[in-house]
Amino acid sequence: MKKVLVLTGGGDCPGLNAVIRGIAKRARREKGWEVYGSIEAFNGVFNEPQEIIKLTSKRTAGIHIKGGTILKTTNKSNPIKFPVTQPDGTVKFIDRSDELVKKLKALKFDAVINIGGDGSQRISKVLHDKGIPVIGVPKTIDNDLSATDVTFGFQTALQIATDSFDKLVTTAESHHRVMIMEVMGRDAGWIALHTAIAGGAEVCLIPEIPYDISKIVKRINGRYKKGRGFVNIVVAEGAKTKEGTITASAAEKGSEHVRLGGVAYQLSKQLKDAGCKAEIRETVLGHVQRGGSPIAFDRVLASLFGVKAFELVLEKKFGQMVAFRNNEYTSVTLEEATRDYHVVSKDSYMVRAAKGLGISFGD
Repeated sequence: MKKVLVLTGGGDCPGLNAVIRGIAKRARREKGWEVYGSIEAFNGVFNEPQEIIKLTSKRTAGIHIKGGTILKTTNKSNPIKFPVTQPDGTVKFIDRSDELVKKLKALKFDAVINIGGDGSQRISKVLHDKGIPVIGVPKTIDNDLSATDVTFGFQTALQIATDSFDKLVTTAESHHRVMIMEVMGRDAGWIALHTAIAGGAEVCLIPEIPYDISKIVKRINGRYKKGRGFVNIVVAEGAKTKEGTITASAAEKGSEHVRLGGVAYQLSKQLKDAGCKAEIRETVLGHVQRGGSPIAFDRVLASLFGVKAFELVLEKKFGQMVAFRNNEYTSVTLEEATRDYHVVSKDSYMVRAAKGLGISFGD
């Protein structure tokens, strides 16, 4: 029997289970193939005893409608920068990729399908360069991978954000308030930008366009007459002023990434310090955006990504990542997949159109 190993790494995302199911169902249509899953990304391979499960039809039946991932996930087990706690309590990051390659070869898998975002696909590239037959599947709610037109999970996160924003609009209008809603988006403001357009925001702040607080105050004041009016603002977690830096909370032990959060409260304080007289309230969506059942669009996209991933295995097109480009399901090299980061261009039509709708970016 030939064997394929599937794993999910990085943050969880609506649609992960649909990919897993797509791979497993497509594999069962071929004779002589078995599909296995590694628990918590590559931790399942590293752990002693190893945590690797067979993805039977019973395990994968109906999971496409469920959020999260049945294989669990982690963003703290990058084999290239693996966190190791030292005797003094500090964390040192070491390269365990050679050890991982040795373990994978010992397990005699004919292919590895790595489902994850930018960081995960960089890991895929390293493993492929060291002789592991890897296929990548793009995953991120931030939609920040440039080699594919869209990633699964983004549309679900956007729907959650838009539904939440709609609810804030009504309370803002009722109380004549400024409502600030913070959404995810470390370096790319796609969720914030789409939510602003869908929800009819007055202000949208994203990492790619540093804002001038005085211009936002001017926009707010223009919305109020004799103490009446309201303003709804959507801000990405990585947004910053022209003079400032990103808003980070305490660093999380064992993570190679700075944890962001709190920009909504920082913006609120900046507005008050700049003389904004309106009553302000803040809402941080946080991980609500990652949770729950994927919408139909993401179920379809993720399912087809899963099928395509296994077909690339059959064709032995290793070192490739599944992609959706120009309305076609195709693949790109892992090198191309990780070459550029997909950010919002301030000169893009979408930004120009948003400004045409009267949305301010504070620039």
